[in-house]
Amino acid sequence: MELLENPVRPYAWGSRTVIAELLGRPSPSPHPQAELWLGAHPADPSHVVRDDVTAESLIELIDADPVRALGPDRVDRWSGRLPFLLKVLAADEPLSLQAHPSAEQAAAGFERENAMGLPADAPDRNYRDPNHKPELICALTEFHALVGFREADASVRLLRALDVPALAAYTELLAAQPGPDGLRALFTTWITLPQSVLDDLVPAVQEGAVRLAAAGGEWCMEARTILELSERYPGDAGVLASILLNRTVLQPGEALHLPAGNLHAYLSGAGMEVMANSDNVLRGGLTPKHVDVPELLRVLDFAAAPPPICTGHPDRGWIRYDTPAVEFCLRRFVAEGPQASVVVPDGGPRILACTSGSAIIRSDSGVLKLAPGTSVFLPDADAGVVVDSAAPGTQLFLAGDGLGGLTGRDGPRRPFR
Repeated sequence: MELLENPVRPYAWGSRTVIAELLGRPSPSPHPQAELWLGAHPADPSHVVRDDVTAESLIELIDADPVRALGPDRVDRWSGRLPFLLKVLAADEPLSLQAHPSAEQAAAGFERENAMGLPADAPDRNYRDPNHKPELICALTEFHALVGFREADASVRLLRALDVPALAAYTELLAAQPGPDGLRALFTTWITLPQSVLDDLVPAVQEGAVRLAAAGGEWCMEARTILELSERYPGDAGVLASILLNRTVLQPGEALHLPAGNLHAYLSGAGMEVMANSDNVLRGGLTPKHVDVPELLRVLDFAAAPPPICTGHPDRGWIRYDTPAVEFCLRRFVAEGPQASVVVPDGGPRILACTSGSAIIRSDSGVLKLAPGTSVFLPDADAGVVVDSAAPGTQLFLAGDGLGGLTGRDGPRRPFR
C-alpha cells in the first residue's frame, strides 16, 4: 500500500469549499478548486508519500516495476500504464458542453492530427492521445447535469411551452421529424447559426424562459437552466443545444455513465469521477475554448434515451457500478454502523480513497488509517487487503480496471464486473 498525495486542478468553474474541506485545508480557498486527480495522468500525476515526505510520482513507481504494480497479465494490455484516472470533481458553475470519441474515432483522429503536424498542445487540437474516454461520475452531493438527447416529442413540448415566435420554425422542424435525424438536423442548424442570428435568438429564448420559470410546472427546472446558461454565456449556441438535453439530478450514491458520443454538461455539485486515462474532449459550446463543429457532429450520438443513471449493485459489502468500459470499475463502501471487516477485491492496480469518516486498512504490507481526503495505491501484488474497521458514516471509493477474473490468494475470484 502506498499513501498518495494528489494534485488539485484550479479551473474557474470549481468550488472554493468542497475540495478544501475534504483535504482539511482552510475554506474557502483563495481560488476555485475544480478537480482532485488521483492517478498517473502525465499532465498531473499523484505522488507517493513515505514517512511524511513526498517521494516519486505514481508514474515513476509503476515504471520501476510494472509487473508488480499492474499485474503480469495487464502490463501489455495497458502498455505499462495505469488505465484509469480517478477524480473528485467539484463544480460551482457549469462546465462546457462536450462529448468524447469512441476508441476507433480517437485512434483515427489522433493519427490524422499527427499527420497534419498539429503540436500536441495546440489549442485547436481535438485528439491529444489515441484513446477513448468513457466516464462514470458518482454523486457525493446533489449533482445537476445535462446528459444525452431528450426524446424529441418531449423537446417539442418544451419548445412550444417557451412560446418564442423566433423558435416556431425550429420547433416544427423537430415536430416533423421526431427522431435521431430530426435531432441531428436541429442541433446542426443551431450550432452553425451566424453569431448575428444567435445574438437575437438567445435573448428571445431567455425571455421565454423567464416566463416559463415564473409559471412553474413541468418545465420549470429546464427554464431556470436556460436562464443560468444564457446569463453566463450570452449569445452562445450551447444555450440552444441545452434545450434538447435531459436535465438530470443525481442524489448522493447515484451515478451517471457517459459512453462515447453522449453530449453532456455538468452544471453543479460534487462527485467521484472515474474515466479511461485519456484527455480527448470535443466541445459543443458554453466555453471560450475551441469548438470543432464538423468533428463534433461525426462523434455525437443522436439516439434519444433516458439519462444513463446507475444505482449500483451490492457486491460483498460494496456497491459496484457496472459499465461496458474495461479500463475502469468503481465501487463504493458505506459504513452504516459497527460491522465486520470487508475485503477489498484483488486484481490489477487499484486506488482506494476516503471521502468521509475514517477506516483502518490492513494488508500484508502494513496498516494505514484513512481519513477524509486520503487515498492509497494498491498494486496488483498487494493482495488480501481488508477494511479492518470503519467509523459509522465512513465512505470509501475503490477504483480498479474492469478486467478481473484472475486467481487470488484464496483461489479463483469472481470477475470485477
